[in-house]
Amino acid sequence: MKYYVAVLAGAMSYGILSTIVVLAYGQGYTLGEVVGSQLLTGFILSWLLVLFTKFQQRRSSRQPRQAAPVQNFQRITWKQAILLMAAGTPTVVTGLIYYESLRYIPASLAIILLFQFIWISVLIQSFISRKRPDKLTLITLLVVFGGTIIAAGFLEQGPSGVDIRGIVLGLLSAVSYSLFVLFSGKAVPNAHPAYRSAWMVTGGFIVLCLLFPPTFLFNGLFWSQLLVFGLLLGFFGAFIPPVLFAVGVPHIGGDMAGILGAAELPVAVLMSAIVLHEHVSGLQWFGVIIVLIGVALPELYKSRISRSRTIYN
Repeated sequence: MKYYVAVLAGAMSYGILSTIVVLAYGQGYTLGEVVGSQLLTGFILSWLLVLFTKFQQRRSSRQPRQAAPVQNFQRITWKQAILLMAAGTPTVVTGLIYYESLRYIPASLAIILLFQFIWISVLIQSFISRKRPDKLTLITLLVVFGGTIIAAGFLEQGPSGVDIRGIVLGLLSAVSYSLFVLFSGKAVPNAHPAYRSAWMVTGGFIVLCLLFPPTFLFNGLFWSQLLVFGLLLGFFGAFIPPVLFAVGVPHIGGDMAGILGAAELPVAVLMSAIVLHEHVSGLQWFGVIIVLIGVALPELYKSRISRSRTIYN
């Protein structure tokens, strides 16, 4: 059960980010400052966790009769470290594009567009494997797409009421996130979760510094209210989710993780409605529910087939 809770908590943490970013924009901070402060705090927290894990490992090695020894901390080669840093790059790109979309569209719409990574990932995997999606996958994609149209409010206000720049950026963030999901799971999967997460955050932070030099560290801006936003974004975005996913996903499987990961959507919409006072109609909430059903549909079908086989056998 604890692994299910870990993945669920990680997904819910992601759902808080868009609201914090909008609040930071309201204080006049720029995109580079917001993402930079997030990754800087995430970088520090991740490596502190590595040091703590090493301390626990050394402590457990002195107690050979310990009932539940700490997982061995395997050394990662420089080649593996570079691979992990490269795998962490799409998270920065996703964050930059997604956060920029929040300048043009409501946070409740931006998270819905980000969730289009579900069908985009299927298309990318189908292209790589050169295989057509099966019928269940196609039905799932139609359900998700239909729910998205309703949740985005297109049936009520039409596409003319939405800034096209925000729509394009939201969809691009979904593409970038799809690449992250595709590559991150294959990058040194046997590495310790703490070390794996730290190197991925490190890679993302390096790329961000090249794109947006961290001038906020030298002009004193970081020690203003930006520090509060950076700590919140770093904790709930760059630290907690990667660690919890690294711990939970290997034990519950990718399919179930995808279902629990969908908790990010209702949390983000709920936060935008309560904190940012964005209008979310009942019809839009119905669309959100349809999207969640679409995400859960494949796993529910597999569970039903498994129960049927158990009964007849």
